[in-house]
Amino acid sequence: MKKIGFIGLGIMGKPMAMNLIKAGYSLTVFDIRPEPVKEVVAAGAKEGRCSEDVAAKSEVIITMLPNSPDVKKAVLGEHGVLEGASKGAILIDMSSIAPLVSKEVAAEAWKKGVEMLDAPVSGGEPKAINGTLSIMVGGKKEVFEKVEEILKVMGASAVLVGDVGSGNTTKLANQIIVALNIAAMSEAMVLATKAGVDPERVYQAIRGGLAGSTVLDAKVPLALNGNFKPGFRIELHIKDLANALDTAHEIGVPVPLTSGVMEIMQALKVDGKAGDDHGGIIQFYEKLAKVEVRRPKK
Repeated sequence: MKKIGFIGLGIMGKPMAMNLIKAGYSLTVFDIRPEPVKEVVAAGAKEGRCSEDVAAKSEVIITMLPNSPDVKKAVLGEHGVLEGASKGAILIDMSSIAPLVSKEVAAEAWKKGVEMLDAPVSGGEPKAINGTLSIMVGGKKEVFEKVEEILKVMGASAVLVGDVGSGNTTKLANQIIVALNIAAMSEAMVLATKAGVDPERVYQAIRGGLAGSTVLDAKVPLALNGNFKPGFRIELHIKDLANALDTAHEIGVPVPLTSGVMEIMQALKVDGKAGDDHGGIIQFYEKLAKVEVRRPKK
């Protein structure tokens, strides 16, 4: 059984680490905030002093961090992963970052004899908790095969899509589809509500047809309850769409719909809702239409 290091115990990282502990893996963990570290240690993990210390005690090091600069600091910085990792160790970066940064970090890891996979996830907090995330992996096939069993503790699927960087390119595609789905759902549900039709019945009527989707089933019930507690924050989706737009522009791909949803999210950020769940995109439409898509109070 491989010794695993886990760096980054946020909304997603903490339940992912918990699932690895439940599966019997030996974990050493680190986060800049002491509270989640205490929770995971109480569940059976060991506490690392820093990223370097975690890496020194692990054969496989997993990072789950907010953005590209955080990954670079944790891996390449002072007391970072590469200062502690042994030759032959495997770094799995499960953060959602820019594909070019994944390639940059991997190149530095290879210089130290450390293999790397970029393996961002989709599914939000609920699927992180129940271990059914979708994991998109970039890297060498032989490295992926060594850790596939570990990944499948955290996800219902783990698919190797190409070389390092491919995982995050796939995640950008995923995030475009999710954002546009939430926006479409929001437009439709606000339209139905403003027209005087019960939004819950509209949802039940359309969810089994072609308009049905995982997004619809995950987000409409929350909107009906006015629950925008973050499973995946708007500010993090803004970060992902910024990476998507940058990548698209670099390679000459027009993404007008993505640009439009980005501006909706930016408007919500200005309105003080950056910390809301991305399902809270519906609030943008509700404000314009002067109607709320809610379940009637009994």
